[in-house]
Amino acid sequence: QVQLVESGGGLVQAGGSLRLSCVASGRTIRGYAMGWFRQAPGKERNLVATINWSGDSTNYADSVKGRFTISRDNDKNTVYLQMNSLKPEDTAVYYCATKRARYTSGSLNMDYWGKGTLVTVSS
Repeated sequence: QVQLVESGGGLVQAGGSLRLSCVASGRTIRGYAMGWFRQAPGKERNLVATINWSGDSTNYADSVKGRFTISRDNDKNTVYLQMNSLKPEDTAVYYCATKRARYTSGSLNMDYWGKGTLVTVSS
């Protein structure tokens, strides 16, 4: 069993930056792919970014390419999402998730989910 806890959300002005963290406990995530997803009010949950088990392969939604960066520190059992040039349309609850595999396609079929952290971007 893996528990995931996100942090780092908050209120930021458009153009600003935030760094989200996701700390895993219960077991190491060293061999697992990780992902960040988001869900805006009244909308479906969607992929933001994924990273493979070793951190050398990443994938991003088109809407965040060039602005967001996913990374991981396996020694700290932690995954990060650096978000720059934030836009009001980035407002959502951001969820961390893990797949018990070395790679993930980014589908919602993940094995463990955190409870999310709210990011609000004001215009």
